[in-house]
Amino acid sequence: MIRDDIKTALVTAMKAGDKESTAAIRLIQSAIKNRDIEVRTQGPVADDDALVVEVLQKMVKQRRESIEMFEKGGRQELADKEKAEVAVIERFLPAQMSEAETTAAIEAIKVELGASGMKDMGRVMAELKARHASQLDMSKASGLVKAALS
Repeated sequence: MIRDDIKTALVTAMKAGDKESTAAIRLIQSAIKNRDIEVRTQGPVADDDALVVEVLQKMVKQRRESIEMFEKGGRQELADKEKAEVAVIERFLPAQMSEAETTAAIEAIKVELGASGMKDMGRVMAELKARHASQLDMSKASGLVKAALS
């Protein structure tokens, strides 16, 4: 499980005296704990790894947005700090699909659903997310789906 990998990595980082990794991993654990509290009221979680991957992807997305803003604002030292956190977070994410693999998956879903135009984008995106959410950056995938359907 990804949670166990995160706990092990925290212990390793602490023993190695790696303060940056330790801080980033603690942020990850905090975000996961917050998500657990949100989900607790909704009932049992079917797939724990999917929940953790969702949290990690959200954290990466937030940091990439921050990096962009810091670089526009001329705050390179803050952008570098965020980039270091992204590198730590991405260690726990499953391998991401390449653009070619993503395009192939989109084409397969498009054929399977009989999607022909932009009106079918929602259906294609929903199916893509259901099958490959942990392996895809959905914001990048939406651009590929638009291109495939237009």
